Amino acid sequence: MALSLDRYPGITYDAEPPVVTDLEELRQLRKWEAAIGYRIFGAMRWGQLGDGHISARDPELTDHFWVLGYGIRFADATMDNLTLVGPDGQGVAGPIDDGVNFAAHHIHWPILDARPDLVSAAHVHTPFGTPWSANVKPFRPISQESCALVFDQSMYDGEDLEVTSTVGGEAIARAMGDTKLCILRNHGLLTGGRSPADAVGLFVTAERVAEVHVKSPEARPISDEAAKEVSSSLYYTDVGWRIFQWLARDLVPDPSVVLG
Repeated sequence: MALSLDRYPGITYDAEPPVVTDLEELRQLRKWEAAIGYRIFGAMRWGQLGDGHISARDPELTDHFWVLGYGIRFADATMDNLTLVGPDGQGVAGPIDDGVNFAAHHIHWPILDARPDLVSAAHVHTPFGTPWSANVKPFRPISQESCALVFDQSMYDGEDLEVTSTVGGEAIARAMGDTKLCILRNHGLLTGGRSPADAVGLFVTAERVAEVHVKSPEARPISDEAAKEVSSSLYYTDVGWRIFQWLARDLVPDPSVVLG
């Protein structure tokens, strides 16, 4: 397929993530989604302290991933200012003069290494995800959106809030298992997706679920049976990607801004 990265595709009920077989086109698509994802986070006023990252596995160098260059505002993210990071944490392409976001390497590389089914992970400190994580409790089915995650979540109970090496990331990866959401104790939320769009869409959903939990501490959950019915009817495999489409059009109305 010929990529058209200067505009969004139409949203329809039967829309699906694009299937791209050319490796260079797939690399461009993943970088495009990651850059827009950063801008979505920036528009939500997340990451203002430099506290977050979105990764995009390179489709050819599969043990490398792209991440926003260190010191660049989320709101300024473009495809050209993403850095390609190797397994050793060294930048090999893109902006590298100011170093590499080592926290991103310590967390994302072990997760992507352990999970070949994932292309991307997203993590940023947020107003509700971080306080909810301090409860060290999983989400419950207390809202429609929470039904997308209650059967696909995990908890990392480590106290290493500053992940200073890939050893910490490996521990997170083990705790995460095969789930798409991991609640990091006293730290915040982390999601994994089959694309950067998928990971970002799931992350924003998780933050909204955390908001409901924080604001409704005495909420009465629905039954697991009812929650599974909601999950199966509304929250299917590509739900993160579809949520990303709505977020992007609202918060980054002109996708050409990330083309450099």
